[in-house]
Formats: sequence, C-alpha cells, structure tokens
Amino acid sequence: MKESDLYAPIKAHFQALGYEVKGEVGAADVMALRAAEPPVIIELKLAFSLTLFHQAIDRLKLADDVYIAVLRPEGKAGYKRLKANITLCRRLGIGLLTLRARDLFVELHCAPGLYAPRKSAKKTKRMTKAFDRLDGDPNAGGATRHGLVTGYRQDALKCAAYLAHAGAEKGDIVAKATAVPSATTLMRNNVYGWFEKVETGVYALTPAGAKGLADWGDLAGGTGEIAS
Repeated sequence: MKESDLYAPIKAHFQALGYEVKGEVGAADVMALRAAEPPVIIELKLAFSLTLFHQAIDRLKLADDVYIAVLRPEGKAGYKRLKANITLCRRLGIGLLTLRARDLFVELHCAPGLYAPRKSAKKTKRMTKAFDRLDGDPNAGGATRHGLVTGYRQDALKCAAYLAHAGAEKGDIVAKATAVPSATTLMRNNVYGWFEKVETGVYALTPAGAKGLADWGDLAGGTGEIAS
C-alpha cells in the first residue's frame, strides 16, 4: 500500500461521524470540520515513526484534536508495538487510528485529550523495596557486564564469599556470619548453581559459585571482600 491509500478509508470514517473532510490542507495531511466545532487534523503514515509523532505534536499548535492514522501492524511483534504506541499517543494527547490492510477496517484506539495514568502503588512499593535491599550502588558504571546486580544476588554473593573462605558450613552459621537471614533457603534453592548440599543443612561452594565471585565480587557492594 501507498500512504495515499489510507486517505479514502480515513475520510469515510470521519464522514460517517458527520465531518466534512479534505486532504492536503496547508501543513495537514487531512483536515475535518463538523458544524461550528474546532477542526480535526489527521496525519497519515504507513507505519509508526519518530517523525510521525514529531509532525503530530507540531499539529497541536493548530488544533486540539490531532490524530495519527497508520496501517495496523500484524503479528505478535506488531501487536506489542501497537500497544506501546497507543500508550505513547495517550501520553501526548494524540488520537490514534489504524487501518487493517485486508479489509480496510478503521479502528479507533484512543481519542485526543489529556491523559492521567493511574499510579500503581504496588509496583512503586516493589521498586522501593528493591532499592532499599541493594547494598550501595552496584549497578553504576559497567555493572551490566554480566547483568544487573539485585539484592538477591548480593545476598548470594555474601554466602558464596563466606563459603569460599570457610569451606562447607551449616546454613544457620552462614546466615549469622553474613547477616543474610535467608541464607539456608537461598543456598538450598540454588538459583544460580553456586551452592551444593554436602549433608543436611550444610552447603559448599561449587565451581560456578567461585566463577560467580570472580565475575561479580567487584560489582556487588563490596560483598566480594567478606572472605578476607
């Protein structure tokens, strides 16, 4: 399809709503008027792009009601992209229409207007908890060399560093020595493959754990120094 192929279906959509519609009016791809209401401006593109959003934002200088109209993206990746751009349009106060290629169906995803997203207290609390759990600021400057350091990984590193120095040890002793109350559960669950059970309640460091210390010790809030 060509960009101009979007015009007729989009025009018909607004005409069905009682608008008079004309193309290429001044800087606008499409302009629609209904009685004495303020004008509506629609920008047409085959796909989402930063340029399209720049154009739509610029059109907000001319009208309060600005839409972008694009060919509907297909497939799972296309649906994900569509959802992200619906959110972006809402944030910008821009309307969004898509045209389905196979039958020229026009769908309204969001209308122009101010957007006030609901805050998620649960997610905010979870982020604050993750912030408080981190020792220091381990993810600054190169911490993604092996991935991000989390509070859980820091606890695992503390246990690993202790075992590297002390050898196989009971979980409750490791917990007291490292100030990681969940040390026994952490080593038993063995998420990273760093620990092995020697006997009931006793754990030792695996070769993977030694490598973890080498990889992460300098990035985990100093936990790599526990063994010294």
